[in-house]
Amino acid sequence: MSKQSLPVPSMTALAPAAARQALAKLAPRLLLKNPVIFATAVVAAMVTLLGLRDLATGVPGAGAAVQIAVWLWAAVLISNFAEALAEGRGRARADSLRATKTDTMVRVLASPDSAHDSATMVSSATLKRGQILLVVAGDIIPADADVVQGVASVDESAITGESAPVIRESGGDFSSVTGGTRIVSDWLVLRVTSEPGRSFLDRMIALVEGAERAKTPNEIALNILLAGLTLIFLLVVVTLEPFARYSGTSIPVVFLAALFVTLIPTTIGGLLSAIGIAGMDRLARANVVAKSGRAVEAAGDVDVLLLDKTGTITFGNRMADALIPAQGVSEAELARAALVASRADDTPEGKSIVELARKLPGANAAMADVAEAIAFSAQARLSGADLTDGTQLRKGSVEAILRQTGAAMDAGLAASVDQIARSGGTPLLVSQGNRIMGAVHLKDIIKPGVRERFAELRAMGIRTVMITGDNPLTAAAIAAEAGVDDFLAEATPEAKLELIRSEQAKGQLVAMCGDGSNDAPALAQADVGVAMNSGTSAAKEAANLIDLDSDPTKLIEVVLVGKQLLISRGALTTFSIANDVAKYFAILPALFIAAYPGLAVLNLMGLQSASSAILSAVIFNALVILALIPLALRGVKYAPSSAAALLRRNLTIYGLGGLIVPFLGIKVIDAAVNALGLV
Repeated sequence: MSKQSLPVPSMTALAPAAARQALAKLAPRLLLKNPVIFATAVVAAMVTLLGLRDLATGVPGAGAAVQIAVWLWAAVLISNFAEALAEGRGRARADSLRATKTDTMVRVLASPDSAHDSATMVSSATLKRGQILLVVAGDIIPADADVVQGVASVDESAITGESAPVIRESGGDFSSVTGGTRIVSDWLVLRVTSEPGRSFLDRMIALVEGAERAKTPNEIALNILLAGLTLIFLLVVVTLEPFARYSGTSIPVVFLAALFVTLIPTTIGGLLSAIGIAGMDRLARANVVAKSGRAVEAAGDVDVLLLDKTGTITFGNRMADALIPAQGVSEAELARAALVASRADDTPEGKSIVELARKLPGANAAMADVAEAIAFSAQARLSGADLTDGTQLRKGSVEAILRQTGAAMDAGLAASVDQIARSGGTPLLVSQGNRIMGAVHLKDIIKPGVRERFAELRAMGIRTVMITGDNPLTAAAIAAEAGVDDFLAEATPEAKLELIRSEQAKGQLVAMCGDGSNDAPALAQADVGVAMNSGTSAAKEAANLIDLDSDPTKLIEVVLVGKQLLISRGALTTFSIANDVAKYFAILPALFIAAYPGLAVLNLMGLQSASSAILSAVIFNALVILALIPLALRGVKYAPSSAAALLRRNLTIYGLGGLIVPFLGIKVIDAAVNALGLV
């Protein structure tokens, strides 16, 4: 089974289009969405006008004013470029998805029971919710729908990137199909579940483009903080001129305006939107579609993870783990009997018995030819083979084999069967004629690496809860082996909902995954609900994240992406604020050194003049945003640790770095500016 990723151009390929978008984003109504960058644009416009006026009238220093204006506009454009670059990735994915949308003629039935040859042909663009469709092999499924009748293979590679077709059938948890996918074999009768223009594919296109990306609560709070800091620095800058006049000097308006821009948090203001879009893009690369940025952000704050046992913690089916011979039977004899009796069993359990038996010595020794294979039957609960010499070999449930043979197990085998059941496994018996040969131990096999993943989650402070329909004894055994913190056995929809509500009442954020209609209430109640794309329409409507791969373990990856988003935002905010403080103390001595020569001792970097200091700071301000774009798009790497450890790391790397880098950067730029004679 191969997996293909939707084609996504590199940043280099996206750069030309992003540059054009950066210019388009200069529209005031778009800039208003980001108060910090809007303030920067207003100041840039003012400085441009003042610089051109001074240039026209021959005022000394007009050239420096024009250069400052150019770099202020550069900061605005670089901020727009970062956002456009992040959006460009989404548009590339959206174009790939949009290519799957086609207007075709489809077969509409009057009712689910109508004869297939009575279908009428209509345009897929006219379909309405509730209409009944017939699709056959080769057809593109025109809209989101539920399977009413039939079983068929569906190619979902255009949506998921998965090359192997999947089975879709009426009833159960694999009964929904997505518009834009293609039916590979057989036929299906479908009931349309989406309105025109509001299909899952339409919503995916809008979401990955970022067109409907609303600001999250944390992002809104951070914007308020940045706006507050902008007002504070506005007051600081406004008071500098009266202070300068009192000291017997003056600061040009252009310098004050430039100083204001270099002090406000333009670094995080310019990257904030790109960080949020990039977070959703990282989920899209993992084939998870987020219905909102709020869901991604909430995933980073999750306290409790509810994970379904089957398919998440364990493999989807129980597998043969051991063969236990009856008294007087060798392991090789039991392995041969189990192998032959299971060959006609096409279930995953039957195949696992064949695979296990073949590994045992002597199992593949020659046996008499099979005269008749007895296929596994859910009614009979056994499979087997009749050999040409008259020997009957059977494998099946304990009750079925005891009834078939009329024999009894020896005491040792009976004790082993009882122990298998008590440990949460499933015992099967193998018989030859009227003789019971031994037992097969079927058990839920824990997926490799799951225990280690749960240990990582525990290190993050996240509690894991396994949800299963098994009895408490079986659930406890599997939970202990997997290393989860808790479990909910014999889980019903009501029990899941009650568990989520009780955790939320304690102030916990809860995430869960599901695929069935019975999971819909819990998915809607959870702070982060991940629905499987293979699941029912009800589950997908209730969830706020949809996993196109239908892999329940993706919930863990969603949490990691959410945490990376929050950490990236926190790290760059720390850097930006430290950066602004450093620029303030780097520039201020140079501005007042003429009035107060004693401030020369604070001019640690030896900046040449007030003009070169301001110009260098403005240039540094623009370049640092550009330098941080790759980090904003890639995200700060997350390693499981405590909140205190993360805070120390942020303060050490991004706080201290934000204090040091401006001093070094402004000094280097100041030397270059003076060497080139720009001031």
